[in-house]
Amino acid sequence: MNETLKRALSGAVYIILLLSCILYSKESLAILFSILLVFGVYEFAKMTSVNFYAGILIAGVCYYSFHNQSHNILINNTITIFTIIVSIRLLYFLFQKSDKEFDVITQYIILIGYIIFPFILTNYVPIGVKGYNSDILISIIVLIWTNDTFAYLVGKNFGKNKLFPTVSPKKTIEGFVGGLIFSIICGILLAKYFIEVKHIYFWIIISIIVSIFSTLGDLIESKLKRVAGVKDSGTIMPGHGGILDRLDSIIFVIPFINLFYLILRYVS
Repeated sequence: MNETLKRALSGAVYIILLLSCILYSKESLAILFSILLVFGVYEFAKMTSVNFYAGILIAGVCYYSFHNQSHNILINNTITIFTIIVSIRLLYFLFQKSDKEFDVITQYIILIGYIIFPFILTNYVPIGVKGYNSDILISIIVLIWTNDTFAYLVGKNFGKNKLFPTVSPKKTIEGFVGGLIFSIICGILLAKYFIEVKHIYFWIIISIIVSIFSTLGDLIESKLKRVAGVKDSGTIMPGHGGILDRLDSIIFVIPFINLFYLILRYVS
């Protein structure tokens, strides 16, 4: 089969499955992300010294115990703060010139804070004041796709200055700015015509968060793969790589979106 056709078909299956499970119910979302988590742990274990079976045990216990605890403020805060701390550590890793691997204990901490907890928090983000609202998570995913698409298009046509050449030679500053601008425009349109919220500036902030941290998430995953000496995190999606290749932006964005939610809750 032609490589382009394989890529298109696997991408279409991924999008249909993802959107269908999000739209159907919070239970189908939880089931989907529990399955994706298994592949995510497997791919992370392949790139590190983490034992797959130990990783799956930790992931299973955490996911089963916490995936439906969004209204438990203590659990929500703890998971979010832990994940943000791990994210900051990964940002430090990204900007380090050294490509040194993490020690084993740190790798397990990163497994929890970078892989497991973000998958759990994905179940929290679509829970609004009136319960499960699939439009919230779909809007965030649309913003990520918008940022990726226009960062690529603007960068390809107008990009001259490399954003992070040591990690991702193709990303440009112009592409990043283009992705940010179009993400904000998309956020405004979503807030006005899809989600229909009263305060559009909330979604402008979310759009900025998505644009910045989805780009950083992609760069972090690229550096993790470079340190591991692999091109893709896996092969489950022909033409696209692995689950972490497809979800790297989402799992890095989600904790910061949830942190924004928690801040709004406390301010309110």
